[in-house]
Amino acid sequence: MKVEERLLKYVKVWTTSDEESETVPSTQRQFDLARDLEQEMKSLGLEKVLLTDQCYLYGLLPATKGMEHAKSVGFIAHIDTAPDYSGKDVKPQVIANYNGEDVLLAGSGEYLKVSDFADLPTLRGRTLITTDGTTLLGADDKAGVAVILTMVEELIASGKPHGDIWIGFTPDEEIGTGSHHFDLDYFKADFAYTVDGGYEGEIAYENFNAASATFSIKGVNVHPGEAKDIMVNAALVGCEIAASLPADETPAHTEGREGFFHLTDMSGDVAEAKMSYIIRDHDKNLFESRLNQLRTLEVEMNQKYGSDTVVLEISHSYENMLSIIEEHMDIIELAQNAIRSVGIEPVSEPVRGGTDGAQLSFRGLPCPNLGAGGYGFHGPYEHITVEGMEIAVRIATEIAIHTPELS
Repeated sequence: MKVEERLLKYVKVWTTSDEESETVPSTQRQFDLARDLEQEMKSLGLEKVLLTDQCYLYGLLPATKGMEHAKSVGFIAHIDTAPDYSGKDVKPQVIANYNGEDVLLAGSGEYLKVSDFADLPTLRGRTLITTDGTTLLGADDKAGVAVILTMVEELIASGKPHGDIWIGFTPDEEIGTGSHHFDLDYFKADFAYTVDGGYEGEIAYENFNAASATFSIKGVNVHPGEAKDIMVNAALVGCEIAASLPADETPAHTEGREGFFHLTDMSGDVAEAKMSYIIRDHDKNLFESRLNQLRTLEVEMNQKYGSDTVVLEISHSYENMLSIIEEHMDIIELAQNAIRSVGIEPVSEPVRGGTDGAQLSFRGLPCPNLGAGGYGFHGPYEHITVEGMEIAVRIATEIAIHTPELS
């Protein structure tokens, strides 16, 4: 099966995760794709195929004869799609010989615009796959799944020698918990790569430090005619908190290694209000400084409006994998050589987000991220090219057949 056939098949399965859920996986619908992939992996001849009751799927392509002493490599992708936008009833548009111009999204009537996505002119002449504008596409990260299984199928057919290759597919990556129950006692790779990113020549090993924060605000609600010196409007306290944070340090005003405060949700009235933030920064010290800014705001608001008016809760999400990968730069060099072998120059940009690989790296499995060829994730402008995915397949194959021997 071709890589694009796999992608178009997988995106039709609704697998959106749910950040409000307390179950694992967060949505049972993720099993719909996982069970299909389980059967596909078995049909390809993978061994040790295991689908757990928490929707983690593993498999092994054993080393070919004579390659038993090579290091084992893993390839990992996630099967859920982001809850930011609908992932149900996806209707992809496939545009052969794309002309590099704006694309009409037939379902919504909106346009995928060159002015918004600078990558589009570089994709001229390729086969472009977009959404119809009513859903996201799901190439994040079903393209990664398609790339990995296509690599496995082609590698088996070629007969090329290789060491043990472990495959892992996870649920709930989009809500930050994809690696939490990943079984490293079963998945025996010496190192691994997530295939979950943009430009196909990318090898990323630096990501945000990340936390979530919630301000719970308790107001004092009395009749507005008698409110002087009594009323504390919780909604207005929330607005004051938001206005106290740097206006130019939000996702809309930052890039590269610049961190941010991102207000993701707010609700409330005079009596009660709630504000949810995510906090991100590549630099550990700047990250801690951002968290301290929030703690200072909690103290200041309570001094101004009364004790326990504002309660701040901070939850750490993941850390920058750079500190781990710096000790394993040989696997970065392996990926860079694989990328160069297919005729493109590797790019290593800091990830403005996180991956399962970041958390797995801190759990003892060095795991940088490879690009799968997609752009515009988490919304109706998501797009990818067939050729980009094909190149990603070739890169993964080159990595698989050039893993070094155990020292």
